[in-house]
Amino acid sequence: MADEKAPSGEQTPSYEQAREELTEVVRRLETGGLTLEQSIELWERGERLAAVCEEWLQGARVKLAAAMARRSDPSTAHSSDAPF
Repeated sequence: MADEKAPSGEQTPSYEQAREELTEVVRRLETGGLTLEQSIELWERGERLAAVCEEWLQGARVKLAAAMARRSDPSTAHSSDAPF
């Protein structure tokens, strides 16, 4: 996912980058003092960042489920996993 391009042509941020920026967006919105237009722009940015985070987390869930399935399926065990 990190190699994919966002619709605006920017590189998709890592999960950590998106989460950090989302935290800053929320902080700025909660602080207030912004115009309505600024608040809407920040809200929209926050929605995009939340979607990026959710996409990263969903990908991690899929990878984790696949790894757990391989561990629990004895037919996929490699011969190098055998004790003898």
